[in-house]
Amino acid sequence: MYTYSDEHKEFLRALKRKKIIVMILRISIILVFLICWEILAKLKIINTFLSSSPSQVVSTISSLIDDNSLFSHISITLYETIVSFTVASLVGLIVGTILWWNKTIASVIDPYLTILNSLPKVALGPLIIIWVGASTNSIIFMALLISIFISIINIYNGFVATNIGYINLLKSLGANKRQVFLKAVLPSNKKNIINCLKINVSMSLIGVIMGELLVSKRGLGYLIMYGSQVFNIDLVITSVFILGIISYLMYFIISKLEDKVKN
Repeated sequence: MYTYSDEHKEFLRALKRKKIIVMILRISIILVFLICWEILAKLKIINTFLSSSPSQVVSTISSLIDDNSLFSHISITLYETIVSFTVASLVGLIVGTILWWNKTIASVIDPYLTILNSLPKVALGPLIIIWVGASTNSIIFMALLISIFISIINIYNGFVATNIGYINLLKSLGANKRQVFLKAVLPSNKKNIINCLKINVSMSLIGVIMGELLVSKRGLGYLIMYGSQVFNIDLVITSVFILGIISYLMYFIISKLEDKVKN
């Protein structure tokens, strides 16, 4: 049976301590921020009509739960985000692979990707509504427009930047293009793909909220729009707070996937 050396055990303990310290610091920053925010609100140093407060956020969440609307709004936003995130990530990986595989297609498509990525997606909102309709589909389409092109560009650039020496070594041993991709390009870009997933989380959420601000009658983006229209800042801040939690949970899941890939 294999046993770790004392030095390796100490290294693992130090690594575990570091992770615990990082987690404590992360939680402490949030707690200190919330406590200071609440104290400033209680002392009336800040105007709660404009900035709300943690206690008012909790009260708003409670009222949304009481009228059975909170989880309905969260579920629709979560559904739209997961669909757009999944599609953008898969398309980014597939198209990035095609562009790496065929340099001619890459040379033709590359400037168009840059142009499409730089277009102001919000300005296209009215057109998207006309093309797709004022529905959940238009919200997902908006999120895809925001996330899909940057996903393709990042993954393709990572593939192109793969160590050329490793590729040439495999080719000298008789490896074909498929083997080079599977043995060199894809494994070398695990971290790049994970980072792309992390970016897609934020891009998909941004796209979904932008879409909900335009057309939705449900979702957290709708709550933000409605709250701003009736000057209910508590509702706006609460929706933003819930969005932060959703973003963190998705980021946490991808971080766990990253740990699995490393191992």
